[in-house]
Amino acid sequence: MTVSHIEMNQDEINSLVNEPRFGMFATNRRDGPPQLSPVWYLYQNGRIYVSVFERSAKYKNLLRDPRATLCVSGDSPDARAVIFSGPVELHSDRDAEPWIQEIAWKIVRRYYATDAQAQEYLDAESGTGNSAMLVLTPNRVLAHDYN
Repeated sequence: MTVSHIEMNQDEINSLVNEPRFGMFATNRRDGPPQLSPVWYLYQNGRIYVSVFERSAKYKNLLRDPRATLCVSGDSPDARAVIFSGPVELHSDRDAEPWIQEIAWKIVRRYYATDAQAQEYLDAESGTGNSAMLVLTPNRVLAHDYN
C-alpha cells in the first residue's frame, strides 16, 4: 500500500497550527523513552510557546536536556500534521518579565470563547505553583498533508 502526501507550505502550516488545537509535546526522559504531554501552545514569529509548572516532568526533563518536539495534528478525518523540533529556552515567571505574562495570556485566551472565561481559568491556576514559559525555536519542521 502506498500512502501519498504533500508537503505543506508556510501558509498551510500557519492555517493548521494557529487554530486552537492541542499539541503533543515530547521531551527526553532520563531513562530513554520520550515523555509525551498534550499541551496548549502559541505559535508566533516562528516559535512555539508553552506555559508549564516548574514541578512538571516536562520542565525537569528540559532542565537536563533542553530539546523538545511538538506535533500538531488535524485529527480525524483531517490528515494533516506539523512537527516542530529544536532547542528550548526556559523562562521562570518569577523573573517578572512582562512578555511572559503576555504570552501566557495569549495561550490561555485562544482556547476560551471569552476573555472572562480565560481569566477565570488563570485565576483558578494562580497560586498552584511556579510556572515557566518554554520557548521552542524549531531547527526542523516536518509538515505533511495526507488528505
